[in-house]
Amino acid sequence: MHTKKQKLEAFSKLLVVMDELREQCPWDKKQTYESLRPLTIEETHELGEAILDGNEDEIKKELGDLLLHIVFYAKIGEENKSFDIADVSTEIVKKLIYRHPHIYGDAKVKNAEEVKQNWEKLKLKEGNKKKKSVLEGVPKSLPTLIKASRLQEKVAGVGFEWQNNEDFYKKIEEELQEFKTEIENNQPEKAEEEFGDLVFALINFARSKKINVDNALEKTNLKFIKRFQKLEELIQKENKNIASLNLEEMMKYYNLAKKIV
Repeated sequence: MHTKKQKLEAFSKLLVVMDELREQCPWDKKQTYESLRPLTIEETHELGEAILDGNEDEIKKELGDLLLHIVFYAKIGEENKSFDIADVSTEIVKKLIYRHPHIYGDAKVKNAEEVKQNWEKLKLKEGNKKKKSVLEGVPKSLPTLIKASRLQEKVAGVGFEWQNNEDFYKKIEEELQEFKTEIENNQPEKAEEEFGDLVFALINFARSKKINVDNALEKTNLKFIKRFQKLEELIQKENKNIASLNLEEMMKYYNLAKKIV
């Protein structure tokens, strides 16, 4: 691994290259916050995929791409005379020190959960002059699964949380029954609303058990893809057309695929 001096030199070189690209490259010169935004989202998803794959080389590459975007945004801010990369770094350092009083102050914590609770309380206190709700810090543009988890995490940080599994089970069963009722009553709009409540309750329970719902669902997606593709492979080996099979026949192949992958 590199020394701190080498790390600083490497980052300094990135800043130099960014300056040069912004001055000399036609594409880099025309970029704005708005034009970079969708690219940043794409790079974030690529990093997430590399993490799920457990591919260290790809994680390194995707982190580099995201680091470039951070430097790029800071460069645009500097040109606008709003802020530069030093301001960005200083701001996050100040925030980290303030929200870790158990390291940089005299606060005492017993475990990581208490650290998290303190973080949310300090964050709310920090924004009291501007914010009226603990939920105002959750970005509206977050993917829905992540947004639901973050909303629940925020309110749990100030004590709005069930303390035992039975309460979670009761809520999930209640929402499931309400969903089933609307389905049986042929009320699609109400069923959609109740389905949202059911998913929200499931996400809340998963979050309370330290389950990342986005990761969990993506792992299931990948598992299903592998199994269904194996199903297709098995059917093709027998010179059959998948479209000609009924569900019962396909399930036999699917159950066989589950044993293989």
